[in-house]
Order: sequence, then structure tokens, then C-alpha cells
Amino acid sequence: MIFVSFKDFVAALPPTGRLLGIDWGVRRTGTAVSDESREFVFPREILAGAEHFTPLQEIVRSEKIVGIIIGLPMHADGTDSDTTRSVRGFAEKLAAAVDIPITLVDERLSSAAASEIVGNRKLDAAAAAVILEDAISAIQRTQYV
Repeated sequence: MIFVSFKDFVAALPPTGRLLGIDWGVRRTGTAVSDESREFVFPREILAGAEHFTPLQEIVRSEKIVGIIIGLPMHADGTDSDTTRSVRGFAEKLAAAVDIPITLVDERLSSAAASEIVGNRKLDAAAAAVILEDAISAIQRTQYV
């Protein structure tokens, strides 16, 4: 199930449990996983290609993931790009493959932030970690409002 509203996504999550962050790309997709308490985020695999439902299903199963946050690349003015539409399509297909909450979050600055952290080495996984860290911070703010 894909939640358009981040607040609805947060409401659907259990209070603890690992989250999966995804930085989708046509050539490479970065992943990151939080710990159970959502205090720490760990960059994980970089998956090759655009369609990786089997490896993602395995990550969800093996890591006991309770929610997925997918970075949504937007133009600087906040409008959709061709990639934005591709990410939305990927999210819809992933939602059919896993039975946990999924949301899309603005990721316009994640690659720049990740680049500062790791340079170009493992940039996709680092970008997924930035997406996930930002989302966890937003989850915590939402829960305490």
C-alpha cells in the first residue's frame, strides 16, 4: 500500500521496526536500512538495473522491514520529471510485491548531501541513507506533534 500522505504512512507504521530507504535509478538503486529503534541508518546494497523486486522482497523479509521510504526526484521547482513518473511506477509495482506501508519523499537534495559524505563512492547507497535519515527525522517530528 502506497501512502501519498506522509502523516498517513507514519500512522500505519508500528512504533518500532526497521525501515528500508530506496534511492531508485535506471542503472543503479541504492538501499539503506535502519535499526529497530530507528536511531541508526546503514547503507546497504546497490542493486543494478531498474527492476529489483526479488532482491527487495528478500531484504524486506530478511531484515524484517516494517515500512519503505522511496526517494522521489523532483525538478528544483517541485514539478515532476520523467524520472519522477518512473519512480512512481516502480513504487506501484513494489507495493504489489510487498505487503507493508510505502511512501514517497522529496529527495531533491539527497544526492548532494550523500556526495559530501562519501564522494562518488557508493553514492546511491549513501543517498538512500540520507533519504531514510530525513524520513526518520520527519517521522519522529510527526509522532510528537
